[in-house]
Amino acid sequence: QVQTVESGGGSVQAGGSLRLSCDDSGYTLCGRDMSWYRQGPGKEREFVSEIDRMGSTWYADSVKGRFTISQGKDKRTVYLQMNSLNSGDTAMYYCKSVRYAGSRCDILTTYWGQGTQVTVSS
Repeated sequence: QVQTVESGGGSVQAGGSLRLSCDDSGYTLCGRDMSWYRQGPGKEREFVSEIDRMGSTWYADSVKGRFTISQGKDKRTVYLQMNSLNSGDTAMYYCKSVRYAGSRCDILTTYWGQGTQVTVSS
């Protein structure tokens, strides 16, 4: 059962923008931390951005000032607005959801999406 699904990838010219979405359909009363990772050609997967269940956000230095992470009101959807894209942003982008569960909300389970491709041409 697929529970974390990304969308919004595509091809864009350098300087352009894209908005990625990730929907986590799983149920939780304790909330979830959601983040974006990417893996470029011949590279290892790297952290891009995160929004935790309290709404705090983090960014990799390479995307600060260009990317913005946000969440939907239902807090099961996360968005990544990507502006001023360059060829270095070309990668498969993956969404990760860490769900909290249990009576003390201390049981963590991680889910990964299948990825969405972003290609930036110069």
